[in-house]
Amino acid sequence: MFAQGRATLPPHKVVGITGTNGKSTTTALIHHILETAGVPSLMGGNIGLPILSQEPLPDGGVYVLELSSYQIDLTFTLDCDVAVLTNITPDHLDRYEGFEGYRDSKLRLFQMQQPSEPFHAAVLGERELSSLVPNNTLLLALNYADRQKNWPSLQGPHNHQNAACAIAVMEVLGIDGALVEQGLRTYPGLPHRMERIAEREGVLFVNDSKATNATATAPALAAYPLIHWILGGLPKTDDLDDCAPHFDHVVAGYTIGEAGPMFARILRDAGKPVTESGTLLQAVRDAAAAAKVGEVVMLSPACASFDQFRDYEARGDAFRAAVAGL
Repeated sequence: MFAQGRATLPPHKVVGITGTNGKSTTTALIHHILETAGVPSLMGGNIGLPILSQEPLPDGGVYVLELSSYQIDLTFTLDCDVAVLTNITPDHLDRYEGFEGYRDSKLRLFQMQQPSEPFHAAVLGERELSSLVPNNTLLLALNYADRQKNWPSLQGPHNHQNAACAIAVMEVLGIDGALVEQGLRTYPGLPHRMERIAEREGVLFVNDSKATNATATAPALAAYPLIHWILGGLPKTDDLDDCAPHFDHVVAGYTIGEAGPMFARILRDAGKPVTESGTLLQAVRDAAAAAKVGEVVMLSPACASFDQFRDYEARGDAFRAAVAGL
């Protein structure tokens, strides 16, 4: 409906962001940088308020839309001025016929861009995706590792990719580089994504409920050396292969939900102690009782939430409440 109604709006641009992981952070970051630069901007789609429930932007505004594959499936006319693909890994395979079906859903965002308009750009977080995108104005996320230390809420390799995509979008939109850097420095981060929520008796508690698959959880495991890991929920795959390179950071696992027994078996096979806590409240209690000074208790489920919670936000809120109740 938004795509069909665009012709009635004041002149504007649309930035659409999709990908398996990182799209929420990238969307919020782009919106934050635009606000920092004084550009009228609204954020919506799969994040925040529905875009149609917000007042239209004035002339020169930028709509920044997070787009899930489900949403892309429903539109055939959304011609983004800038379309962003952070990455693609297997996900939602219960909805699509294999990985190719899921990938093709994401790629439709680029196929809807008008090929006669060279300023309708594609931004890719991974170079190997470039052969899949039919776009004559293609930008790849570059390496900004030397600057990343200046962006407090954008640490880790996954956030480097998110920031690099945002910087490329700003280049297309013509935003001054100093204002872009200011936005990167002041970005506050997202709730439920590697969110530091408390420190109790030398133990840090981190809410990463938004990590709904193993690929999203892997960077969180990489970020801390001694982790009491709470994981589980409604599984999207039957493995934790993407997390395995960081198992050496796991002090112990605490499994919950439908995936609990399967994940417990995987961790035990990897030589890790596991408590099958069953519920999130019990897992927080179990992990907090075992954690020592300097260690981290982290909820990073590598699963969807729908077996026990309404959504990942409700799961993250329950984690926060359980920590507050210790």
